[in-house]
Amino acid sequence: MDERALLDAAEAFAGPFYAESGRAYHTGAHVRALLDALAGRGVLTPALALAAWGHDLIYDPRSADNEARSAAVFGAWLAAQGAPADLQAEVRALILATRHTAPPTTRAEALFVDADLSVLGADATTFDAYDRAIRVEYAHVPEAAYRTGRAAVLRGFLNRERVYLTPEFAGLEPQARVNLALALARLR
Repeated sequence: MDERALLDAAEAFAGPFYAESGRAYHTGAHVRALLDALAGRGVLTPALALAAWGHDLIYDPRSADNEARSAAVFGAWLAAQGAPADLQAEVRALILATRHTAPPTTRAEALFVDADLSVLGADATTFDAYDRAIRVEYAHVPEAAYRTGRAAVLRGFLNRERVYLTPEFAGLEPQARVNLALALARLR
């Protein structure tokens, strides 16, 4: 299967996952925004595009292993498509990098993580819509517990020396810090 056909097939395969009920932010629009963020900076590669379609395939706000499960499901699909082993491994590593639990180990991972976090540095209206959508996805969590947990997540990003690791996304840093600080203030 050629590259374009594989990317088209990936979108067709992933689409129903991103259209599942209960998703308010982790939808196909999020994937397209990620792809646009990478393409707009001239760094979109086939591996990054495939990882974008696979990274939130499985999204259960009650689960802590969404990325690993997404990588497994998408990896099995890539294998069934006959994708080369090195491409499968790269896409898996990119997907797992979006756990945001360890610093990226490659430039591609850093670009992918920065793209995934680009919404943090979006204009205030876009960021606020994202923040509200996350609350919808966590509707099952009581308000006090949500405020505590969400504040910890946002503070974790704000406390980093840099939110964005690549020069391509560094320009988002000031707005991300403003957005994160305002969101934290609203949670108090």
